Amino acid sequence: MKIQTTTDQRLSSRTSSDASSQSIAASRVESSRFRPRWLLDRCPQHAFGNRAAWLLLAAIGGATALPATRARAAEKSTSVAVVSTCCAIVELRQYTLHPGQRDVLIDLFNRKFIEPQEAVGISVIGQFRDQDNADRFVWLRGFPDMPARAEALKSFYYGDLWKANRSAANATIIDNDNVLLLRPARADSGFVPAASPRAAVDSIDIPKGFVIANLYYFDAPASGDFLDFFEHTLKPEFTRNGATILGSFVGEHSANTFPALPVREGENVFVWFSLFADESAYKKYLAALEKSEPWHDKINPALLPRLKKAPEVLRLTPTARSQIHA
Repeated sequence: MKIQTTTDQRLSSRTSSDASSQSIAASRVESSRFRPRWLLDRCPQHAFGNRAAWLLLAAIGGATALPATRARAAEKSTSVAVVSTCCAIVELRQYTLHPGQRDVLIDLFNRKFIEPQEAVGISVIGQFRDQDNADRFVWLRGFPDMPARAEALKSFYYGDLWKANRSAANATIIDNDNVLLLRPARADSGFVPAASPRAAVDSIDIPKGFVIANLYYFDAPASGDFLDFFEHTLKPEFTRNGATILGSFVGEHSANTFPALPVREGENVFVWFSLFADESAYKKYLAALEKSEPWHDKINPALLPRLKKAPEVLRLTPTARSQIHA
């Protein structure tokens, strides 16, 4: 699943011009693009030793919704409303960077890589700084379906703009193979398109918001029973304690349609995202959940036996041009 080649090696392979070389080049293109592959268990929150902390990790949410999220909530309040989500396929991409290079990559990304991706049919959903790792960049992008993903990625990574900027991108990256392919858990559980325009290319103002990504792992693909449990039991409890959920997703197990860019194969995962006004609001939510009797007495005991290991929690803040923010 993970190719043990250096960024420079990948970069050089991607410079090939014929079709065969391009296939190899693309595998290097990934490194040029970004290549996150860090292991989830590096996070201290994954330790099973502290069961109380483990329990809390199972629930993270947000207090303040995006305009788009509020729009979705309004739509759900009517029985005939149909929620429009942006993407049937979503990539959750985590990049491990060389020390001190995150802002360098973010600046390059903001200036060079957003509009060109969107021009070929890729939805750049959100970009974030990981608050628990100063050398990690996390971002989300989406596609209409897997065949469209293949075509869009070919257009972008074999295009002149990427070729002109990949060396600069590669120079910041240690690993960018930590990529999960996801699809909405339900027809209406994907990300709702942002209602407001993206910030200008030269924007340096960091938007408010504290985004939480929660990853639950299973021995088998998330079952319909678990999806119902999340929708009718977990989600109401999280919401009751102050969370606003932006979307929920399961692993996409179809073949990688652009194998030049590695993804984590065979992961049975359920991922849900929430947004807070700020870190303080997030902490208040956790405190409220900690005091919740339904959570401790009934809901958490029903959740834990379903999971393969401790949940992974990503605590993220949006970059200047992220479409996900408070």
